[in-house]
Parts: sequence; structure tokens; C-alpha cells
Amino acid sequence: MLLVELGILLLCIVLGARLGGIALGTLSGIGLLVFVLLLGMPPGQPPAVVLGMILAVITALSMMEAAGGLNYLVETAEKLLHRHPSRITFLAPLVTYALIFAAGTQHVIYSLLPVIAEVSRKAGVRPERPLSMSVIAAQHGLIASPVSAATVALVAGLAGLNVGLIDIMMVTIPATLIGVAAGILSVAWRGKALADDPEYQRRIEQGIVTPPRQQPPLQGIERRRAIGSCAVFLGAVALVVLLGLFPDLRPVYQQGVGESLRQGQADMGQLIMIIMLAAGGLITVAFKASPADAVKGSLMRGGLVAIISILGVSWLGSSFFAANEATIVDGIASVIRAYPWVFALGLFVLSILLFSQAATIVILVPVGVALGLPPSVLIGVYPAVNGNFFLPTYGTVLAAVSFDQTGTTRIGRYLLNHSFMVPGMVTTVTATLAGLLLSNLLIS
Repeated sequence: MLLVELGILLLCIVLGARLGGIALGTLSGIGLLVFVLLLGMPPGQPPAVVLGMILAVITALSMMEAAGGLNYLVETAEKLLHRHPSRITFLAPLVTYALIFAAGTQHVIYSLLPVIAEVSRKAGVRPERPLSMSVIAAQHGLIASPVSAATVALVAGLAGLNVGLIDIMMVTIPATLIGVAAGILSVAWRGKALADDPEYQRRIEQGIVTPPRQQPPLQGIERRRAIGSCAVFLGAVALVVLLGLFPDLRPVYQQGVGESLRQGQADMGQLIMIIMLAAGGLITVAFKASPADAVKGSLMRGGLVAIISILGVSWLGSSFFAANEATIVDGIASVIRAYPWVFALGLFVLSILLFSQAATIVILVPVGVALGLPPSVLIGVYPAVNGNFFLPTYGTVLAAVSFDQTGTTRIGRYLLNHSFMVPGMVTTVTATLAGLLLSNLLIS
């Protein structure tokens, strides 16, 4: 019966991932229906706290987008890249990492990719080098961000292990930066020079390469509102980090009366939700961000897709794990305890199937906790969750290919020999090894 249940789980995940959008969540709902009503399995628990935190962060981001803050971040990144075009292979991934780290979502990269492609072409640099690595850097900047859905999910999953956001950040940030540095070196001299590339020369002869579209810069009151909204959002991020770094700063409250009077302290999940909702409200009032525009924006749409997907697939995984916990734990505990890299491999493979770091964390981290893996291992292997690049079907991968008019960034004839494989593997493996080393040194 375990194999049948596992087959249903994997079928829902694979079909949902192939259909894209919210299908991952809705098809997981069909699997959950089969599990509970037909097979009599326990329904498990939906990840309410994780979903609440993600929704609050997406709300603040969407209000910032409505106020023009997202455009301002991209405009700032563009200026830096245009200032040093010959160094774009080294600068573009770092700028992308910083941008995604601050925003907590990969959606902003879609505005940056055409800039990277065009600056590279004008500088005579093979666009494949900065484009491929920038896509990978975005994934690692995402998991390093304190307000990304993946990090929020990890904080929630480790809540009972006496570790918090600051423990995750002091391992993940340096580990991912080390990984990104290794990835940059892996592509810095890759392929022929642009002037010698036959595909690029063919496209020039056929007139396929076209000039870029210019985005007008923000001016006047729109610019001031955009800057203000960025300041509020980044201030909220800084406050989250501060409260994670110093637990004594978190508010203490009393609840109940008489003998039932007790004292409690707000946990990080609650504080993230409160701070991000408040940031969204402040941006709305102070910088006249339109709530209607926020709901229609790309970040809100992408966030809702993520929430529905995580709701369905994590609930389905929770039901499967609840029904088979003893078998799973007894069967793989000794292997994973002896070889923690097996758990890292599980994160990598499942992220390929789900196209979502957050959904992967929500499913597998509770398994790791149940197996008794120490926090140092669970945090150390966190960078392994970046397997989205492996199959060239992820949105940022396809966007980078489409924005490169020179044709140097490509999907190979054999599917897996694409431009993102080498930098993706080098960066992810290096970051995971660095994460394990740092977590063993820094986390007890």
C-alpha cells in the first residue's frame, strides 16, 4: 500500500508541475481526496503559519510594487550594470543576488534579464556567461533572503529546535555567496568570444538581432514614492532580522486572569506577519500605493500561485507522511543519519519536480526533524534546494534564453546540456558543502 500511496503522491506532483501555475495545488487536492476519502488515510495538517507568513510578505511586496518601488530597484541595478559593462559577467550575478535578497522574490529578475543581455552584447561579452549565472544567483539570493517564502518555511519548520532566523542567515548568506563566486568562475571564460560565435554572426546577417526597448526612468513624485516604499520595505526586512538576532527584543505579553495568568512571547512567525502587514499598510497610506494595482500586480499573482501550490502539495505530503511516518522514519533514518548528503540530494531532486524551493522545504524539513537530524545539518543542506535549473523548463531559465538575441544562451539538443547546467551544479554543490561546514562550526 505504501508504494501505491507514494505513486499517487508523485503522480500528482509530476502532473501538477508539468501543467504549471496553480495546477500543482489543485492536482494535489485530488490526491488528498483519494488519500482521505478512498484510502482512509489521516488528512494531515495544512501549513497555516507558513502560508500566513508568505501571504503577509507578498502583500508588503505587492504594495511596494504598486508604489513603484520594484521599478526603482531594477532601475538602480541597471545603472550599475551600464556603468561597468566590461565586468558584467562578474557584476550581473552579484547585482541579481542582492536584488533578489532584498525583494524576497525571483520575479524582479524578469526586468533585469533583458538589461544584462543587451549590456553584454554592446560590450562584446558573450551574454551566456552573465545571463546563465544571474539566473542561478537569483535562486541562491532567494534562499538567503530573510523574507523569501523558502526561508520563512524553514524558520517555521525548525521552530521547535531552538534555532531561528539569525542561525539560518549566518550560515546561508556566506555559503550562497561562496557558491555564487564559484559559479561565476565556472562561466567567466566559457564558450567562444561573442564576435567569433557562428550563431550570433548568422543572426546579424539575417537581421534577427534588434535594438532594446528603453524603459523611461522614474521622475518627480513617482520617484519619491518609489524610493519611500523601498525604504519602508527594506526597513521592515531589517526589523525582522533585528528581532531574529536579538530574541530579547521580541514583545512579551500576559494572557489570562487569576491563576490562569501566564506570560508569553511573540514568536518569529507572528512577528513576520505583523511587521509585513504593517509595512504594506504604511506604504499604502504614506506613498499612495493603490490597493487595486497591488492585487493586479505580477508579485501578487505570482504569490497567490505559490500559496495555492504550497497549500495543496504540502497538505498532500503531510497526509502521506502522517499515514506512513513509522515506516519512513525506520526505513531511512539510519541511512540519512550516517550520510546527511542523502537528505541534501532529496531536497535537490524534489525541487526539480516541484519548481518551488518553499514547497520542497515545507514537505521535507518535517521529515528531517522527525528523523532526528540536527539543526546544523538541516540548515547546512538548505542550499541544495536550488534544483530548479536542472530541467530547462523553469520560468527564469526560459526567460534568459528568450532575452538573449545573440543565441549564445541556449537549451541543448539533449535537453540537459543547456547553458545553466554547469553554473547551476557548481554553485549549488559548492554552496551546500560550504553550508554544511559553516553550520557545523557555528550551530551547536
